[in-house]
Amino acid sequence: MDMSSMDMSGGMDSSSDFMFRPVNQAFAEDYWYIIAGVLGFILLLRGVDYYQTWSRLRICRTRKSTAYPTKVNNVFMQMYATATAVVREASYPQFHFGGWLSWFSPPSAGRVIVIACYWAVIAYMMFYKVFVKDAYYWERVGFRGAWISVTQVPLIYLLASKSSVIGFIIGSSHERINWLHRWVSRTLLVTITIHGSFFLREWVRADFVKLELSMMPMVKYGMGAWAVLVWTFITSLSPMRRMAYEFFVMQHIAAAAVFLWLLYVHVPAYARYNIWFAVAAASFDWILRGFLLVFKNLRVRATKSCSKEQKIGHQIELQSISSDLTVLTIKDVHLSWKPGQHLYLWLPRLGPLESHPFTIASPYDTSNKCHCNEIQLAVRKHKGISKRMHNFAIKHQGLSNNSLTGFIAGPYGAPPAWEAFETLILISASTGASFTLPILESLLSSSSTICTQRICFLLVARDRPHIEYYEERLMKALSLAEARGIELEVEIAITNDASSLHSKGSEDTKTIKADTIKEESPLDEKKSSSEPTVVVKSPSQSSKTSSEITTAPTNSKAGGCCCNNPSGLPSPCCASSSSPPSHQIIYSYSRPNIATFIRKPVEITGGETSVAVCGGKSLVASTRNSVVRLSDERAVHKGTGAQGIHLHVEEYCF
Repeated sequence: MDMSSMDMSGGMDSSSDFMFRPVNQAFAEDYWYIIAGVLGFILLLRGVDYYQTWSRLRICRTRKSTAYPTKVNNVFMQMYATATAVVREASYPQFHFGGWLSWFSPPSAGRVIVIACYWAVIAYMMFYKVFVKDAYYWERVGFRGAWISVTQVPLIYLLASKSSVIGFIIGSSHERINWLHRWVSRTLLVTITIHGSFFLREWVRADFVKLELSMMPMVKYGMGAWAVLVWTFITSLSPMRRMAYEFFVMQHIAAAAVFLWLLYVHVPAYARYNIWFAVAAASFDWILRGFLLVFKNLRVRATKSCSKEQKIGHQIELQSISSDLTVLTIKDVHLSWKPGQHLYLWLPRLGPLESHPFTIASPYDTSNKCHCNEIQLAVRKHKGISKRMHNFAIKHQGLSNNSLTGFIAGPYGAPPAWEAFETLILISASTGASFTLPILESLLSSSSTICTQRICFLLVARDRPHIEYYEERLMKALSLAEARGIELEVEIAITNDASSLHSKGSEDTKTIKADTIKEESPLDEKKSSSEPTVVVKSPSQSSKTSSEITTAPTNSKAGGCCCNNPSGLPSPCCASSSSPPSHQIIYSYSRPNIATFIRKPVEITGGETSVAVCGGKSLVASTRNSVVRLSDERAVHKGTGAQGIHLHVEEYCF
């Protein structure tokens, strides 16, 4: 039965739809004109940012005597920098609820502004000249809601794509715009509810509900689509996602497909181009992802430098580093990545239908002269696949069969050009160092000239075992930084008591004996340093909030290919050094003051600073607000001479 020519109001007035369609369709077209205009404006800003980054790096390469190469140097860029500073200060703040209400915390101010602007556009289109008390009042509002609702559907599927066209245009990655996908979906639920409720109210007033449902089966499909959207909204709430994330992903994909089918049956033919647009967006994403999955995991001929390379998939070794940390090493990877990017990993043996994102915890070796690239992933044990990974690693620890065949997709992510900032402040919590540490290592091992002059690295963890995987790499980073002439300060804040590092003495003890801490690679228990590490307690700190300094090892054995270096950094492994580095790792045993940690390097910086944070909601919110307060206090780019503070946030949560 062809229902495309029938009126959505149930035949009460077949001419009403044609009466309202020109205005409603014009609003639908304006919706996409607005989106195109916003994308074009963002693309223009990307061009300015690209020029700014190119200009900075060019000055660093050609004018090495310039004191502050990242400082704004012309009137136009000063105006742009001032506008950027104003936008940053307005968009960075975030209010955070503690405890079990943390999931109820509102988005950052910038996201709230974007949502408010989107709602303003939708509200204007929904209600412009519809509240006219006449015979067509209920249908007028209902049809307007129908058009505004179906027009939003393609945007939702575009924003959900991992191979995101919108992300490609604006220079972002799919996970950084996924929040907008959720809020547009919630907006769609509201507009669909208005659309359906106004028609239903009209049918109730005319005592026409049963007849309408019997005459117009398409109405039932519309109600079904609304029910699917309500289900998707409920299951997408943070507490629901955390209960069973794997189930959430599978049912979410199924619900998205069913929703499109129900809409296709419900929507008249002249508006179905929106459904086909959404189908095209989803199909393009899945086809491209499938092609890339095959391309990156299927090799017809083995590479000469990789004698054990698998033709299908990758060999992945799993090792348990502590009671809740698993390190996965993906062998013989022939792809490039940038620090801060992530990939999706599929382990059929541990999760036949599960593919999960993990941050790449190792830097990309640009030389790639002595080994095939390896990717390391540091996975914290929670539930589901991460728990199965950890249990497998423990069961096969030290055995020859401690590896699995896995498949990778990616890399994904669009991190900024870290080398274009004078000062870099890296803040992470626990396994968040998988995001910040590769950034540090990549800058220190870069073969090209960079603008970065100083780096401050903060790692926060509850217990020492959570960060032992990263400590040796930080030791080597300190040596590299000193050799390169980059100021590097590393602080590790262990929020539990000091007993995780040494035995507690009396309250009045000012120093403790030299203690030997194993300086062995977390991935090789047989390899250890022959030089003890000296631990000294600072006399200026109390026993509960003491500050401790650990010096780096005093020797680096020469010889051996850089392939044997788990961190991927060539210099410490392929060269020897007879003098110990002057820099040290500072240990503290209290919650760090984020604002104080950021303030010091910012105040001594003559150019622009970038702050990168990776952690939970509390740490992210604290960093956001600290950056805003400091930027406002210093009046950056507002005539004081203080330069801007850029913020990049990576928040790990379900």
